[in-house]
Amino acid sequence: MNKRVIGGQVVSAIGLGGMPMSIEGRPSEAQSTETIHAALDAGVTFFDTADAYHWHADEVGHNETLFAKAISSWSGDTTGVLVATKGGHLRPGDGRWTQNGHPDYLKEAAKASLARLGDDAIGLYQFHRPDPAVPYADSVGALRDLLDEGVIRMAGISNASVDQIREAQQVLDGNLVSVQNRFSPSFRSSQSELEYANEIGIAFLPWSPLGGIGKAGELGSSNDAFQQVADAHGVSPQQVALAWELALAPVVVPIPGASKARSIQDSVLAADLVLTDDELSALSA
Repeated sequence: MNKRVIGGQVVSAIGLGGMPMSIEGRPSEAQSTETIHAALDAGVTFFDTADAYHWHADEVGHNETLFAKAISSWSGDTTGVLVATKGGHLRPGDGRWTQNGHPDYLKEAAKASLARLGDDAIGLYQFHRPDPAVPYADSVGALRDLLDEGVIRMAGISNASVDQIREAQQVLDGNLVSVQNRFSPSFRSSQSELEYANEIGIAFLPWSPLGGIGKAGELGSSNDAFQQVADAHGVSPQQVALAWELALAPVVVPIPGASKARSIQDSVLAADLVLTDDELSALSA
């Protein structure tokens, strides 16, 4: 698979997002393990999780534990695998998503995540979502302290604006390596953040990168172009969506979520799908 770089570490151009394996409607652990192993077999070396990816209030870190078990049970070499997790988002168990950006909380959450992941340090730790009750610099300052303490190797942010990217880069003394925002063919409001990430040379990690792209025959009129390009290449529209995102900038590393092996097996093929300039122009319209 083609490669990209996050903070100096080479990773697969397509990652795997773990949220669907742990929230409402999640599959069995056996199916999730099969999905993660299929990703590893296909060359995926970047996995994204979070302590908030769980269903019930008493199972914080469900997805982190799932990834740790599945990766450790894979028969291949995992030395090049990067697992990224996030803190600062919470699920109290009643269907809500809440925030806690207090530095003390984030530091304890990171250490708990590290224990679940079972490594000597978290490869990439990301502040999950800004907390309006806490100054942004204070929250990001917790990541700076975690870097200094060796709890995490790299620091990133998620769901951030351009101004927040600038602020985080300043607080982290230039050591911010990534920003993870929602971005897809039908959700392009983070285009400016993508462009700014490319400008300063940090990774841009689209979450829900297939938003708005359904199965063949289920696309809305706004996504007809993706179906047309897919038909021309004999591939799925999901592959076209991911290939389009990869072509937007060399810092883009999409992290499609999956709960079935065949889904990630299809997605990884996008890393080798070459689209023409005309196709890219039509898809970007």
